[in-house]
Amino acid sequence: MSEKCDQNCEGCSAGNSKNTEEKPDFSAQPHELSNIKNVIGVLSGKGGVGKSIVTSMLAVAMKNMGYNTAILDADITGPSIPKIFGLQGRARGDAKGMFPVKSITGIDVMSVNLLLENVTDPVVVRGPLIAGTAKQFWTDVIWGDVDFMFIDMPPGTGDVPLTVFQSVAVDGIIVVTSPQELVSMIVSKAVKMAEMMNIPVIGLIENMSYFRCPDNGKDYKIFGESHIDEVAEKHNLRVLAKLPVDPKLSEASDRGTIEFYDNEWIEPVAKILEEMGEMR
Repeated sequence: MSEKCDQNCEGCSAGNSKNTEEKPDFSAQPHELSNIKNVIGVLSGKGGVGKSIVTSMLAVAMKNMGYNTAILDADITGPSIPKIFGLQGRARGDAKGMFPVKSITGIDVMSVNLLLENVTDPVVVRGPLIAGTAKQFWTDVIWGDVDFMFIDMPPGTGDVPLTVFQSVAVDGIIVVTSPQELVSMIVSKAVKMAEMMNIPVIGLIENMSYFRCPDNGKDYKIFGESHIDEVAEKHNLRVLAKLPVDPKLSEASDRGTIEFYDNEWIEPVAKILEEMGEMR
């Protein structure tokens, strides 16, 4: 400390570093030929809860409402979006950048599986490279005009979600969960991460909430009682949807025909996203 210091740091060139030091800016701009209006991240605290399927259904629902829709598959080591949409071709590019692959109804998709010779080849790279690839899908891909982009995050709160939240102008996230109490605890971690990064949480979607028996029409909670309402109340969030276990959905995902699946449970969520987009 200087001998002439009067404890008043304001305007002092040798002042407290906390006052003069700026926080680093990790934000990145999309490709100059991209015009992306709304970006929605789809996150889960753990794997196996149907996050990619929910992402796909949201994109299909918004496309069916007449919006230009895209999916950025940020799950670099476990990409499943191309399989769900039945995409067989590889992404192409030129000197300006890469181009996403269009689904049969015109949804733009970019995924690491669209860059591999064989879709079963593993992506064996360390964390920083994985996060860098996800960021490049934002900066180097020519998306064109997109009304709603959905980012399918990898599970957890590691490198890729952190990089996406810091680099991409995410307008809000949807957290996908399942009924088990353990999963609800992990969801709280994902929600708290979003809060720490100042990313608005649009709401929660519970997948595999129940099974409706086709013989008697009764609902059976085969994965136990739901805890999503408790988690939502704890964090002052809304429950956007509770999706059933539906063999037809599994079949559509396996066959790559998700765009022809009747996703009536997701339509109210699509309306919420539409209203959110209109308010921006």
